[in-house]
Amino acid sequence: MRATIYKTAIKKQENGFKMMELVKEASRNYKDTPTALNNPDKVYQQIERIINPSELSEEEFWVMCLDVKNKNIGNFRISKGTIDCTVVHPREVFKGAILLNSANIILTHNHPTGNPTPSEEDIELTKRLVECGELLGIKVLDHIITGDGVFHSLREHSQM
Repeated sequence: MRATIYKTAIKKQENGFKMMELVKEASRNYKDTPTALNNPDKVYQQIERIINPSELSEEEFWVMCLDVKNKNIGNFRISKGTIDCTVVHPREVFKGAILLNSANIILTHNHPTGNPTPSEEDIELTKRLVECGELLGIKVLDHIITGDGVFHSLREHSQM
């Protein structure tokens, strides 16, 4: 499987208008990585390989963009925060997904404390992003919170 990490960039055109474009930050092949992300264990396996959240000392929020067969077509870091929080806005979450023509997305962020139990804010944010995705026609399949070698699926625990 090939995993690609993107960011968006704004370029000013000669006519004065601004244009948004996708910029590839990194791309790497991974052997023995599941392609269709149809259960939380497979998602966590990809998160560990692509993002490596156990190495992060600050909270980071990422979006995994998926095609109609739930194959990963791109990953975006939405925000990097402090040791116990990060700021996430729906506009930023869906911007990259729209540019990649994603059918579905999976949200993920790490808890540097090692405990993946979601906070009330995590659950409320997830519900808000699910509603936004419904308006845009991009389904939020899950929100995976990672800790030290463990994870919590909000979908699996009916918290979405």
